[in-house]
Amino acid sequence: GIEGTISAGVRVLHLRRSRYIGLTKTHLQHVLTAAAINLIRLRAWFAGTPLARTRQSAFTKLMMAPVPA
Repeated sequence: GIEGTISAGVRVLHLRRSRYIGLTKTHLQHVLTAAAINLIRLRAWFAGTPLARTRQSAFTKLMMAPVPA
């Protein structure tokens, strides 16, 4: 979800701090960063890069395990 998007933005595009002083320049940086994230995702989609698997809880793994006969 959104947590993964923010995490990827922080890791790849260094979103922790703004490069600029002032609301207008900071807003421009946010818009360009959002566009960059979209381009990165489009490139991965066109390349056929598989999405990461969702983590399964221990309870889900237990419920999916075959029942011994």
